[in-house]
Amino acid sequence: MPRPRRLRRVKCMPDVNYFKPAGIGMKDLEETILTIDEYEAVRLKDFEGIEQTKAAKKMQISQPTFNRLLTSARKKISDAIVNGKAIKIEGGDFKMAKPLGRGQGGPGKGLRRGTIQGKGHGRMGGISAGPEGYCICPKCRTKVKKQRAKPCTERQCPECGAMMTRD
Repeated sequence: MPRPRRLRRVKCMPDVNYFKPAGIGMKDLEETILTIDEYEAVRLKDFEGIEQTKAAKKMQISQPTFNRLLTSARKKISDAIVNGKAIKIEGGDFKMAKPLGRGQGGPGKGLRRGTIQGKGHGRMGGISAGPEGYCICPKCRTKVKKQRAKPCTERQCPECGAMMTRD
């Protein structure tokens, strides 16, 4: 009997889970399914620009597994673009990361299976304010003071409009 598949750690669910070519009706479209864990691999490597070994650690999987996920995701995305298919993001073997509170940290801490971020997991059930610091643009390297209770990944760079990352 094979060992159970290890769940991949995912930071957040996509805001949009369906993409389709313009000008083609839904009934005439074929769909390509991109799993949530494949989406996370593309987000970390291609959008955030994180090297594969660090991205694999963030997802709590091995680098070869991360590479297979990324390759599979890129193949599906290119197939959809080249052949005019819709992309639907759903499913996969993953666990959602929960925000870390005080005194938490270390391997295996800060994870909650099936929890969607943004549903209030801070102290007393509210949304935590998060640590202070800076958000940085991966494209133009602009540094902006972090706003409390707003993740850097939800902010746009004031200079070039790219999505910011945590410093």
